[in-house]
Amino acid sequence: MLKKLSFRNQLENLIHQPEKQTYLLAVSGGADSMVLASLFQGLRIDSQGAEYDFQIAHINYKLRSKDSDLDQKVVQDFCEKNHIKFHLYEVSGKDQKPKNSIQLWARELRYRFFKEIQQKEKLKYLVTAHHLNDQLETFLINLSKASGIKGLSGIPSRDHHILRPLLSFSKEEIYQFAGEHGIEFREDLSNKKNDYLRNKIRNEIVPKLLETNDHFLDNFKKSSSYLNQTKDFVQKQIQYIENNLTVFNQSHKILSKEKLDQESDFVKFEILKKYGFNQEEEIPKIFKAGNNSSFFSKEYRLIVNRNELILVDRAQDQETQTEILLMDHFDFSEHQINMNIGTIENIEEINKSFEWYFDAKKLHFPLYLRKQQDGDEFYPSGFSGKKKVSKFFRDEKLSILAKQKIWILTDSHNSVLGVLPLRQDKRYARNEKTKWSLKIFNETKNEI
Repeated sequence: MLKKLSFRNQLENLIHQPEKQTYLLAVSGGADSMVLASLFQGLRIDSQGAEYDFQIAHINYKLRSKDSDLDQKVVQDFCEKNHIKFHLYEVSGKDQKPKNSIQLWARELRYRFFKEIQQKEKLKYLVTAHHLNDQLETFLINLSKASGIKGLSGIPSRDHHILRPLLSFSKEEIYQFAGEHGIEFREDLSNKKNDYLRNKIRNEIVPKLLETNDHFLDNFKKSSSYLNQTKDFVQKQIQYIENNLTVFNQSHKILSKEKLDQESDFVKFEILKKYGFNQEEEIPKIFKAGNNSSFFSKEYRLIVNRNELILVDRAQDQETQTEILLMDHFDFSEHQINMNIGTIENIEEINKSFEWYFDAKKLHFPLYLRKQQDGDEFYPSGFSGKKKVSKFFRDEKLSILAKQKIWILTDSHNSVLGVLPLRQDKRYARNEKTKWSLKIFNETKNEI
């Protein structure tokens, strides 16, 4: 039964010391969200205003003419009466309502608005009024979409900084609480229409299910709890398997392709899904792809490198500098100048030691470090003749990721002086006639 005490217990189950936290309540004006606001207000009154610091946010979508304005008024009046800070977003022409996907558009708009308020007002938790009937509807929707155990587990009661403390209470209990405490609320008549799948399930399917068993919702709540426990167990096992497959996990993650390929399709999908590769038909393509093939999700780039799968954060990938000024001039009053690459800021650590000696008179300053460009060519030391840098990379059997970490040393004429840290161009190397020498080197204790 929904009471102030049972509600407070739910909050305590979700977070530590809920009375000391700060909250933003999403309130639409319907029974569930107005009961949520009333419960928080009751807890604040009990603490004489010293605890349960919360504010309220409402969005007027202007979708139901006067009814939308009346919804807003109910929420606003409640806030004014109880001295609660009220935040309003009124949808206007600039928000560009789509003809289709109204629900998705509305969801993105409100969560963006809520996030802005939380950041501005320093409110830690967003609280929504989802209840047990919402949970059942979500289960049935996800069941129809073959969404797997995560989807069948439904709406989480806590999702990072989003709390849903009414999730264990039925719609009937919420209406009963509202009636007993004289809480004013508005009914959204559009919920009676079967325009959307959720409404159709709510209005036609759920009532028939509830008729089959007096304890249907209670039994569903228990089943939902079992599913969540199963999901948590499976996720821990998936993480354990992934940890055993991880070869490297610092600037990027490398998974053993060979070991992952031995796992079930379910395990492959669950691991790669975490990195945005959530299309089942894409997974076999990854394991059949040739060396240096790339696949892209919204946040990650996956590179197939022989028996490895390299996962690179695309944001970090794009932030890599393309050119660095290494040395603007040479002081010819010195016979030799030493330049330690390892001391340069904004350059990724080079895990290989090398020493290159140049004849400074053969160089055109300033000198630069940059990434490879089409047409780059040089005369690598230890080789006869000229070689394209791209061909040199292929001969060295470098992966795409390894190529990205290579720096090209050039002069002001854009001539390639060397490929760091692999080969120097022998045309510019110091010899017995050299009077002014430039030493470029790198030292590392962790050479790979």
